Amino acid sequence: MVGLPTLDTVRAAAGNVAHRALVGGFADFRPLPRTAIDSGRTRSVFNYHLPEGVAADGDPTLLVPPLAVPDYCFDLRRGCSVVEHLISGGRPTYVVEYGAIGFGDRALGLEHWVEDVLPTAIRAVHEHSGGRPVHLVGWCLGGIMSILTAARMGAWPIASVTVVASPFDFRAIPLISAFRPLVEATGGYALTPLYRAFGGVPAPLVRRAFQISGLSKHVTKPVAIARNLGDRDFLAQIEAVDRFTANMVAYPGRTFAQLYHRFFRANDLADGRVTLGGVEVDTAAVKQPTLVIAGTGDNLAPPRAVRRLTELLPEAAEVRFATAPGGHLGVLTGRGARRGTWPLIDAFQARHDA
Repeated sequence: MVGLPTLDTVRAAAGNVAHRALVGGFADFRPLPRTAIDSGRTRSVFNYHLPEGVAADGDPTLLVPPLAVPDYCFDLRRGCSVVEHLISGGRPTYVVEYGAIGFGDRALGLEHWVEDVLPTAIRAVHEHSGGRPVHLVGWCLGGIMSILTAARMGAWPIASVTVVASPFDFRAIPLISAFRPLVEATGGYALTPLYRAFGGVPAPLVRRAFQISGLSKHVTKPVAIARNLGDRDFLAQIEAVDRFTANMVAYPGRTFAQLYHRFFRANDLADGRVTLGGVEVDTAAVKQPTLVIAGTGDNLAPPRAVRRLTELLPEAAEVRFATAPGGHLGVLTGRGARRGTWPLIDAFQARHDA
């Protein structure tokens, strides 16, 4: 039961409403300074600047976003940024960005990122950091791509892999299972005409799919805002998530076909083996220490679907599973991630620094 508002909360709410009307939003969207160190087709690698007075400490981290989302999922806003947290502790931090995906990229399959983009980005970070091994941190599909890349590259120069909200058993996702009978009734080709016609999945549809994955929160958002009008940090986070969702980009057609037929329909990842570009990639080849994190409130990648990866890494030096508060984006960069996910990453990477 929600208690009655106090005089202080009423005053804070009134002040926030006035601020929004007269000044604007609450979120600080200034991107953290960074410098490009490498680029290629669908690949730009950036090195974030350490804050003044902070010395580098530990091996570098390469942040790996999924396709179809802006790379600032890791730098959502000041005060709630994975990047800001890492560099504040002296961790050399890099990110790979894929850029806009157009019709000309429709023939690119997932193997393009697993065999070219990410290995090249890892080597660029390795060289730029003076030959140090590289920690990978991937969110959502970025975590899946990180694992598949580690399986293809071998152990060096990857120091460890952290995957956040990355499902490896798609049949353990209730949201997706609800659509499976409809898909199979069409012989599995319900979406094929769409991605073939557009050369991929257009950004508006990607955005709508992300909103559907958090439908309950999307529907109750006005009530949540009303209840938290006195909390500027809450309002800033709402603004940041809305901005992030509004700036999603398209999926290349061939990559989406692989995700749809191999991951969603065939559930290939559940046994750790998937064929990309005619080559079988087996997660059993991963040797690196691996941290697997699931969000307790994640509808798109619930803990059971994420935990499956821990059973697919028999040769990894260490495999650890943990849950943290938050939904699909919130577990990575929500307000609870400050005390949940980020300390888990800090401790794991420190343990596996060279």
